Amino acid sequence: MHTYLDFEKPIAELEGKIKELRHVSASGEEINIAEEVGRLQNKAEKLLQNTYSKLTPWQKTQVARHPERPHTVDYIENLIEDFTPLAGDRLYAEDCAIVGGLGRFEGHSVVVMGHEKGNTTETRVKHNFGMAKPEGYRKAQRLMDMAERFNLPIITFVDTAGAFPGADAEERGQSEAIARSIEKCLQVKVPFTSLIIGEGGSGGAIAIACANDIYMLEHSVYSVISPEGCASILWRSNDYTEMAADALNITAQDLHRLGVINDVIDEPLGGAHRSPQETYESVRKVIDNSIRGQLKHDGGVLKAQRREKFLAMGRLSGA
Repeated sequence: MHTYLDFEKPIAELEGKIKELRHVSASGEEINIAEEVGRLQNKAEKLLQNTYSKLTPWQKTQVARHPERPHTVDYIENLIEDFTPLAGDRLYAEDCAIVGGLGRFEGHSVVVMGHEKGNTTETRVKHNFGMAKPEGYRKAQRLMDMAERFNLPIITFVDTAGAFPGADAEERGQSEAIARSIEKCLQVKVPFTSLIIGEGGSGGAIAIACANDIYMLEHSVYSVISPEGCASILWRSNDYTEMAADALNITAQDLHRLGVINDVIDEPLGGAHRSPQETYESVRKVIDNSIRGQLKHDGGVLKAQRREKFLAMGRLSGA
């Protein structure tokens, strides 16, 4: 059963009526309802289009967190051939919040990794809701080292509320692990493409997203802090969450305008979760073009371009 967000209630009512009418038709009763179903479908599609054409930043945040939205494992399953997962950081433990390994993308051998939130209670607990601990970021560093050793392009999928804030993570050096991961991103001399597919939360996201090419899905968000976190710090109340979302410039469109990302990937009407296959194909084309473009340059040039990209962001923010 499809999950509807709060602002989608009118759409839910219309689509519910359509299902009821189809059920009546399927029951064999001699009622000609095709015309009524068609009318309601047109109305629902127009309402969906109208709703999603003017989403607020807070509503986009809700879409980015939709429980049915495709996650990293879904993109890997649909885009990466012969995927071989690699586990552990060789220092402490395996962190299931970040999945990664080797595979083939459009004929290229690649290293791929990303945050995984899980989609059931069991898998969400297993993957710690996509919030990585130090061992997750050290695993990411290990995979990036492997990519450079064998001259393999890196693809990362970002989808996390942030790094895990627990005491055990802090005891094992959370901030140092994130900083080292960012440093490693900026040092590798291979093509590097990153996609924000849901939430891009703070250092937990940027730790694997300092890439040459950075793309965001249309209804994803990317921010130094969540709207709820910002509201609780500035106003000490979640009543100001929407105001915080408006002020943070967290949407793909905002970040493209500010030069933080390369481009925005269009989603199907109603969000990626309504037509995952269409989303996978859009992402496939973007990654393919990105890797092909980067392969035209040697490693030193790619590293220099990546460095300049992030330095330029700092100059812009300081202007």
